[in-house]
Amino acid sequence: MAKRPEVVELDRELDWVVSIRRGQRRQLPPEGLENWCEKRKSSIRAKVEHPFHKVKLLFGYAKVRYRGLGKNTQRLDVLLGLGNLLTVGHQLAP
Repeated sequence: MAKRPEVVELDRELDWVVSIRRGQRRQLPPEGLENWCEKRKSSIRAKVEHPFHKVKLLFGYAKVRYRGLGKNTQRLDVLLGLGNLLTVGHQLAP
């Protein structure tokens, strides 16, 4: 994170909470505190990224064409709403 230009411009030290790479995580002891913290970070990321996975793959929103900021925002809002309905439908179905 420290190499990014927008971070360099901040001129202050920030404490970033970034997950480590998979290869580095395999080297951690399985019952350690650091491994527990990494698991928590990855579970939160999975919950946040799952709706975007639905929007991109199921509804085909992988490529955005410039149609105006309003139209793109409206389309994304509708697709996220449909993703929410799809999630609720899966939870209600027996």
